[in-house]
Amino acid sequence: MHKDQRYLVVGLGMTGYSAASYLLQNGYQCTVQDDRENPPYLNEFQQKFPAVEIVKGDLSESQLVDVDCLVVSPGLSIRTPLMQSFLNSGKRIIGDIELFAEAVDKPVLAITGSNGKSTVTSLLGEMIKADGKHVAVGGNIGVPALQLLNENVDLYVLELSSFQLETTSSLQPLISTVLNVSEDHMDRYENLADYQQSKKSIYSHALNCLSNFDDALTKQSDSDIQFSLQNLSCKYTVTGTDDPELVVDGEAWIKTSALKLKGRHNWANCLAAMAMARVAGISKPAILKALKSYAGLAHRSEWIAEINGVSWINDSKATNPGATKAAIEGLDEPVILIAGGQSKGANVSILCESLKQHVKTVLLFGQDADEIEQSWQGCVNIQRVDDLEQAVQTASDLAIAGDIVLLAPACASFDMYSGFAARGDHFSRLVRALS
Repeated sequence: MHKDQRYLVVGLGMTGYSAASYLLQNGYQCTVQDDRENPPYLNEFQQKFPAVEIVKGDLSESQLVDVDCLVVSPGLSIRTPLMQSFLNSGKRIIGDIELFAEAVDKPVLAITGSNGKSTVTSLLGEMIKADGKHVAVGGNIGVPALQLLNENVDLYVLELSSFQLETTSSLQPLISTVLNVSEDHMDRYENLADYQQSKKSIYSHALNCLSNFDDALTKQSDSDIQFSLQNLSCKYTVTGTDDPELVVDGEAWIKTSALKLKGRHNWANCLAAMAMARVAGISKPAILKALKSYAGLAHRSEWIAEINGVSWINDSKATNPGATKAAIEGLDEPVILIAGGQSKGANVSILCESLKQHVKTVLLFGQDADEIEQSWQGCVNIQRVDDLEQAVQTASDLAIAGDIVLLAPACASFDMYSGFAARGDHFSRLVRALS
């Protein structure tokens, strides 16, 4: 990076605000553009940098003439004709993670995947904390990466999205992982292979690569460190049937019954966090302490209540079919599934076998309910409902003791909510009102 270059930060949301602040505080020439009249961080930015120009309206070719480098927010595609023309002129398009990569001087542990990455990121942070080290956790979860930079940090743990990885080229993690790959964001990628390649770019400069043996799409090379729920020859695996144990190098470390995190998919998340922690030099006692105490994040297989023998679980973060599949298959009890929303072009038919085996009834609502119902016709009993409130009431009427009512929509929420958290919060309120 050069101080004489001119930077344009596109998008003044949380990430764009952090990127623009970082550039300006470090003496770079920077302006900001956003197509919204009132971007989320407009007031904060104007108070902090009153002299800096903010251009509103659509990004145009004329605005880019004097720009050397675009810094784009993850929500903006770099595949538009305008962006591609800028790249083809020999100029750079980067994101906040690339700025972070060029500044960081401590080890980075980097995590991506279609599902589970927030759980692994936060659990890994707890393991490092339990070992008495100063850790900074963020990226695509919580605090933007640039706001984490601090000379007192021992280790950085970053959750990275495929969108962030598209604009990152020089990050050199101590260890990287792609936890899994399943269809998501098909409205932004040409196909699954295109999405997969974006995810796997996290391995490009990693000193160590961790992959999921059970997911063929994540493997980088034969030299990978691997975790598996199925292959006992992997370094990190699970053994036993009645009360399975997490195993490291053939040694049983902890029974799954001792974990606060429930579900087979979370066993895999625990194995991934264990592997990354060990590469970072975290002690066994610290790893075990975190595994025993970590209860998970809100909206991710979050237990809400048990009412008349029926368990209610909020997995609103299951915004793609792969996440819903993992949530369903991680449960042993009969499931009433609440699903629907914006499918983002994903192939929801991949859920049919899981629905047949585990789900009694699907309560379906939302923008793409028609196409989802067509895909699942014949796989499972489907009832259409108008909204989440009706879904919860219907589930309450249908469920019997021993059932689980699971909100795992397989879809984005933006047709009815501001995000998955708002949807999950609404579900939780509705469930608690039942009792």
